[in-house]
Amino acid sequence: MALRWAGALHHLALRCLQPWAGLWPPGGSGLKATDAELDAALTTAWRDHQPTVQAALQQPPQTNEVNRSVALLPGLLWVAARAGLSLNLLEIGASAGLNLWCDHHRHDHGSWQWGDPEAALTLRSHWQGSVPAEAGANLQIIRRAACDTNPIALDHPDEGLRLASFIWPEQAERLARLNAARAVAARLMAASGVQVEALPAADFLARELALPPKGCATVVMHSVVWQYIPAAEQAAITATIEAAGTRASSSAPLAWLRFEPRAADGHVELRCRLWPGGTDALLARCHPHGARTAWLAGAAA
Repeated sequence: MALRWAGALHHLALRCLQPWAGLWPPGGSGLKATDAELDAALTTAWRDHQPTVQAALQQPPQTNEVNRSVALLPGLLWVAARAGLSLNLLEIGASAGLNLWCDHHRHDHGSWQWGDPEAALTLRSHWQGSVPAEAGANLQIIRRAACDTNPIALDHPDEGLRLASFIWPEQAERLARLNAARAVAARLMAASGVQVEALPAADFLARELALPPKGCATVVMHSVVWQYIPAAEQAAITATIEAAGTRASSSAPLAWLRFEPRAADGHVELRCRLWPGGTDALLARCHPHGARTAWLAGAAA
């Protein structure tokens, strides 16, 4: 709830509404604001913008951090190298769908690079470990589909501001990266007709995995969403994926690519379970926002 409040107030500042626009960076006094100034601003927000604040308090935080693609992209390369096929990419909990287009960005991690040098957005991570052996794999994503219980509509300006509101105002680099990713995703979605469906993940996967396309590898992908899915739906999703795994073949493999926090320390693991066989591989340990990536492909599950 504290994050919802902070996001609601940042949303007011992003809309250039006073007094928040005068307090929040980049133009405001930020952390130098006095308690009295903040108290007065809170009172004004509740009095003058209560419908906006109330709406924000009803929705969980959504960051859709595109820099998580620094791990998701090599994860897809790992699948492509093993399958030797093009990919059918399914993302659940996709929010605005920013990571659905991870292969359209430049990736520059010092020790290795991938993608078009002229891409509109370059993603970076402090890379530890070896260069992925799969970095040269032929990655062809021939189909994309995604769902979220509350998708962000990138063609609606206020929805984009709501997404930005959960990146804190002093994090200028993250805000710039988000804005660039929003522009890329909006352009690609308009050109392809791909949209994030407003649909529970269990229903989406039951439909998509009932008859997956042949001659390609289907990848179910998600990032920092599992903890927000109710336990009963988690069980349904797992059952659906595992049932689809029993039907997978070398000509139509199935991969479950997860970028999710570890309960023990809050860090994130990138794991992939691949069928036929169902072997689960630990690929990387990462910072939740992709700032650091330790590549561990080949480690025991």
